Amino acid sequence: MSALLLPEEIEALFTREDGSYTFSRWGRPITPIVFGVTDETLATVKGAVEAVVTLAGHKMAETDPELGANLMFFFFRDWNELLEVPDLDRMIPGLAPLVSRLSEEDASQYRAFRFDEDGGIRAAFVFLRMQGGMAEMPAEALALSQAVQVMLLWGDRAFAEVSPLAVLPENGNTILRPEIAGVIAAAYDRLLPVSAQDASHALRLYARLQALPAEGSTT
Repeated sequence: MSALLLPEEIEALFTREDGSYTFSRWGRPITPIVFGVTDETLATVKGAVEAVVTLAGHKMAETDPELGANLMFFFFRDWNELLEVPDLDRMIPGLAPLVSRLSEEDASQYRAFRFDEDGGIRAAFVFLRMQGGMAEMPAEALALSQAVQVMLLWGDRAFAEVSPLAVLPENGNTILRPEIAGVIAAAYDRLLPVSAQDASHALRLYARLQALPAEGSTT
């Protein structure tokens, strides 16, 4: 790889605010669905998901036999709009107080995950409030950023200070940072578990990174 993270830096990517290490990846094929966008943006979001899934060496499918769609993106302008989505309160327990809290915090995004018995990601819900800076982001950059952030269960502050994306100065194209691309590829190594709660897992990811060939990043 052209960029490597140290073991402690990898560990930080999967560390919760309470100090616990929590890692999880998708154990089943990903079937995305997108609400609240034009057909053009729909294609952009699904294309970004497919690109990151390909990077990971994982799979996509037309439908999940149990859930239908297991990765849901919701685009909207006001958090209260979620309260009008049919049956969403069944998929997101405590939806009303969650919407109230996110509105008070003036939040721009929120992600919720569900897990299989082995700890692998079973489903993910991505909520994006398209106001302010979020609405001004290029669709390709927004889609790629969100695809990256649901590919693994990252720590609470994994990208709080540094975006997973970078802009190439020579042409202005947005790419996935090589070191983050490497972590995603390593995390989906078939010899690694779909979930882990011991920080020694970060050392195993680091070892996989040493063996990865130098490659370009997802654009």
